[in-house]
Amino acid sequence: MRKYKVGYFVGSLSSTSINRLLAKALVRLAPPELELTEIPIRDLPLYSQDYDADYPPVARAFKKAIAGVDGVLFVTPEFNRSIPGGLKNAIDWASRPWGQNSFARKPSGVIGTSPGSIGTAVAQQSLRGVLCFCNSPLMNTVEAYIQFKPGLITEDGQVTDNSTAEFLRNYMNELHAFIVRVLTVLPRDA
Repeated sequence: MRKYKVGYFVGSLSSTSINRLLAKALVRLAPPELELTEIPIRDLPLYSQDYDADYPPVARAFKKAIAGVDGVLFVTPEFNRSIPGGLKNAIDWASRPWGQNSFARKPSGVIGTSPGSIGTAVAQQSLRGVLCFCNSPLMNTVEAYIQFKPGLITEDGQVTDNSTAEFLRNYMNELHAFIVRVLTVLPRDA
């Protein structure tokens, strides 16, 4: 059984983020072939092209963490009908300097939760556009827009609704299959 390393980003910087709870649940529900590790974005300074000649240590560590995984998963809320600024900033750091895009040919998935009935649909659409520009192969189905209700996910990542748990388990199985397909057709070292 081949294992694949998946780095995940939580788009919210909040310590009480419901998307962080969702990420914990996804880690619990992932098939054994996926090893999930958070790639933190909190400590990145605001990106500026002025850094391109010499990235600060936190940004170098961030890019190294992305280089060390086979695929990435974005778990994000929706802020003002788009992705949070902190997440966009992280993507900017990872995709620069020009010619050193960490997301190029790296399979990715997008998921999120919010209290609203359409989940994070608009944010995910915005994020998909950014990732397409970054040349990151995107899992387009199964899409996952989770409406969060209090108690849906416990602090330790247990999903309390069986149908939601099964949906999320299926999502992670699909992410695994997508990563296998992409890396079979488009090996990272090719």
